[in-house]
Amino acid sequence: QVSLVESGGGLVQAGRSLRLSCVGAGLTLSGYSMGWFRRAPGKEREFVAAIRWSDSFTHYAESVKGRFTISRDNAKNTAYLQMYSVEPGDTAVYYCAAAQVNAGLGSPVVYDYWGQGTQVTVSS
Repeated sequence: QVSLVESGGGLVQAGRSLRLSCVGAGLTLSGYSMGWFRRAPGKEREFVAAIRWSDSFTHYAESVKGRFTISRDNAKNTAYLQMYSVEPGDTAVYYCAAAQVNAGLGSPVVYDYWGQGTQVTVSS
């Protein structure tokens, strides 16, 4: 059975850091582009960051550029989202996703697999 499992969410104060992890189960992540999305209460799901499988090129939403870093460790079959200087506006459920393509990674429709999500709550 194929799945993605996120971890690392929780309650954090504004200005602090948090690292989310996404482990592939039954799925070799080195062959997939990885993305992170989030859904805040009452809002639509939005793109956060992505990393291409072919060359590890990264792409970020403007709202997190310079504060968040996406990375991957193929040896651990894990993708990460390092969050720095978090803000109350970052409060959301964060989802990781895996795609077999290298293009259009800002759109959720290109992803083949999704995790169940991990809650991040930023207090002011």
